[in-house]
Amino acid sequence: MNYIKSFFWLAFMGAASAVTPSERPVFRQVAADSTGVDSSRFTYTTLVSGLDEPMGMAILPDYDIVVAERKGAVRYYDNESKELKTIAQFNVFSGIEDGLLGVAADPGFKENNWIYFYYGVGGTENISHLSRFELKDGQLIQSSEKVMLKVPTQRTYCCHSAGYLTFGSDGLLYLSIGDNTNAEEIEGHNPTDERPGRHLSDDQGTTANSNDYRGKILRIRPEADGGYSIPDGNLFPKDGSLGKPEIFAMGLRNPFRVSVDPKTQYVYWGDVGPDTEIKASEGKLSYDEINQARKPGFFGYPYFLGDNEVFPKYDFETKKEGPGKDPLRPINNSPNNTGVKELPPAQPAFIWYGKVPSKKWPLVGKGGASAMAGPVYYSDLYPNAPYKLPEYYNGKLFIYEWIRKWIIAVTMDANGNYVSMEPFLPQLKVVAPMDMQIAKDGAVYLLAYGTNWFARNTDSGIIRVEYSEGNRNPVAAAKVSKTVGAAPLAVTLSAKGSKDYDPGDKLSYEWKIGEKKLNGEELKYSFTKPGIYNVVLTVTDQNGGKGSATTQVKVGNTPPAVTISSQSNKSFYWDKSSLDYQVKVQDKEDKVIDPKKLKVSFNYLAFGKDLASVLSSGEPGNLQYANTEKLYTSLDCKACHTLETKSIGPALKEISKRYAEKAGAQETLADKIIKGGSGSWGSYPMPPHADLPKKDAQEIAGYILSLGKQEENIPLTGKIALTNHVGEGTEGAYVLQAAYTDKGANGIAPIKSSSNIILRNPLIQMEDYEEGNVGVVIATLNTGYISHIANITDGKYTRFNHIDLTRIRGIKFQVQEAGAGGTIELRLDSKDGPLAGSLEVKAGKVQNPKTDWKEMTLAVQPTSGFHDLYFVYKNPTAKGALFHLDWMYFER
Repeated sequence: MNYIKSFFWLAFMGAASAVTPSERPVFRQVAADSTGVDSSRFTYTTLVSGLDEPMGMAILPDYDIVVAERKGAVRYYDNESKELKTIAQFNVFSGIEDGLLGVAADPGFKENNWIYFYYGVGGTENISHLSRFELKDGQLIQSSEKVMLKVPTQRTYCCHSAGYLTFGSDGLLYLSIGDNTNAEEIEGHNPTDERPGRHLSDDQGTTANSNDYRGKILRIRPEADGGYSIPDGNLFPKDGSLGKPEIFAMGLRNPFRVSVDPKTQYVYWGDVGPDTEIKASEGKLSYDEINQARKPGFFGYPYFLGDNEVFPKYDFETKKEGPGKDPLRPINNSPNNTGVKELPPAQPAFIWYGKVPSKKWPLVGKGGASAMAGPVYYSDLYPNAPYKLPEYYNGKLFIYEWIRKWIIAVTMDANGNYVSMEPFLPQLKVVAPMDMQIAKDGAVYLLAYGTNWFARNTDSGIIRVEYSEGNRNPVAAAKVSKTVGAAPLAVTLSAKGSKDYDPGDKLSYEWKIGEKKLNGEELKYSFTKPGIYNVVLTVTDQNGGKGSATTQVKVGNTPPAVTISSQSNKSFYWDKSSLDYQVKVQDKEDKVIDPKKLKVSFNYLAFGKDLASVLSSGEPGNLQYANTEKLYTSLDCKACHTLETKSIGPALKEISKRYAEKAGAQETLADKIIKGGSGSWGSYPMPPHADLPKKDAQEIAGYILSLGKQEENIPLTGKIALTNHVGEGTEGAYVLQAAYTDKGANGIAPIKSSSNIILRNPLIQMEDYEEGNVGVVIATLNTGYISHIANITDGKYTRFNHIDLTRIRGIKFQVQEAGAGGTIELRLDSKDGPLAGSLEVKAGKVQNPKTDWKEMTLAVQPTSGFHDLYFVYKNPTAKGALFHLDWMYFER
């Protein structure tokens, strides 16, 4: 999310100097496993989920949490009841990244109940407010609003609002504000367009303008009457003669997340960088930055980036480049500048990185980026905190990444200079971390934004991380047998997945549903009325350690029942065969099935293995790109694109529509995926994927183009000739799939259910078993290799899951008589299950490993339906191997 930056000089009249690259410390990295911290001593609890664009949180003294959602909702998490509620809805302008952006509780909240918000005011006036409210007994008193500061903005162009609020340990309030400048139409350069009528595209009028609040970090002291005073030591004089006296740091683009070192008062923030075509020391001059302000200052934008690398002066009229500014004495001569012309020496970033892999900091990764700064931790500030972090993290700064989804601990020396960095909790894969704070009990709180931009995400929420030196808290795992259904809904509640890392601990289990409390590791419960219920499991050990987990049950809508029946075999296809089928749908609430919501498709796929994950979405059509879709989701693409709706980038289906009829569309899109680009869809350039193989890029482009093709439903009943596999080898599969989405009921959203039949080739390699205790041999021959299973001795077995034996007469094996011989038994659903057939294999000795194979058929007793097939190998008198098996073929 593009939102962040800042810094300046001590005395405006020239007392300070810029830091040159040669004065910066030597960089080094620390391996991920070098901390010696036992990761099992960290426990994680998701307190809430499903938030709608959470932007910031305020942790109150009693561990209740206030969350600001961008579209204006104020959410309140009650730590005692474990419930989430909405306590206010601000009237906000929520376009171009604006909205309800920041929240912070007053350091004296326990006594004064003051809480602060920063938001874009709804209506026609282009203005944002920093306001103070009273929050009492979990209720926000909106009539108590005191507007402390009004910030004029523009709402014509996107982007960069920032809006983070935080307090220093000295009681000063910090507010970050983005440059609010046109991020479009910058022609691959920095936004310094000085042409008449283009002032909204000139950052020299905002972030580099001492007389403007935007592109700054402000520092003020709140006063009891709802106003504020200017503390000593800000960037400009208190009389406003040289600039806004509230300014602490300027020259920032999008200073998105800010923290203040509680001991040194150094200010840290992440600044989300631009996307330019200017060559730089590492890739292009498009760095994201982590900044450190030891004192007020100017941090370079829009003239410098990273280690004070200089943007050339670009003339938007003539399209020519000229020399850039001098970092030691930058001059702002823009006609849009209403402040001082001579700016302080530019301060370089503390850490910076671009879209390509970083040579200085390889741990930061590559691709899209949104840098953010978290707290600096000091163990002595948490003297009796039960969950304080290990001493190892004392004095370290935590930084994190919204796009790349990592958290990193940065080690500094006594003077605050960079020393090293290492991953922090890499096992905790937070989806788009948006805020990070440490509570007074030492627990780390993480606010997760979720997968998609500008959306309510199911994987958003608040995560609490606890560290324990002594008794470790249990890890609660709540499982509900049914999470949706009609009332009454009978479910089984199970805590059997819960665990405790301390040997010998005895656990007790409490379930809370509304006001009801139930006890037991596993129990039955019936929801009698429609509604959405939070089910809270608390697991406690005998030493008082607790862990909790929350899940949700939706009562009032029954999932549709979608079935596909057939008289044919539903596991395999053969030459000159066909598939008869009938699709039926029933839905308790809908009664009448809406044909527009029912999709039935039939496809032949060139691949047939690992289809379970492919079909998990239950969405018919487009299956030929199922493997490609898995590749797509493994990249950073989902951070900017969704399937149906515009996110930070266009929806995939919109891209498909635009390119559908264009010649060479697949090649064009593949080229864009690899090289990146800008200008086609607006202000957000797509980062390059230079190391993505061209073949993969072409596959992804083909997948995107396929999304615009409307596939017609096939009839609900029919008979299909299976001919597409002819000449295509043995890896393909036919997929018949049906899905129905109901209309929703009793306040519960629509539910989609699906069913499918997958037909694969009847030739199966024996080494592809699901479970077994035999060996696999890959024997290299002069004409290639042959793989088979070996080390088959008495009592061993192989299992193949979920195979339909309807109309199967026999199973032909490729056998090598290479031992004492024995019996192959076919048993159903377990090693000791019903015997469905057997085959005797004679003893023998291999003379020629290549040719000494023969085909033998196991006759199958008439059997219908799906079974797990266990092939059990028997010869109680043999001391060694019995035989080898290569493949089997199911005969009809």
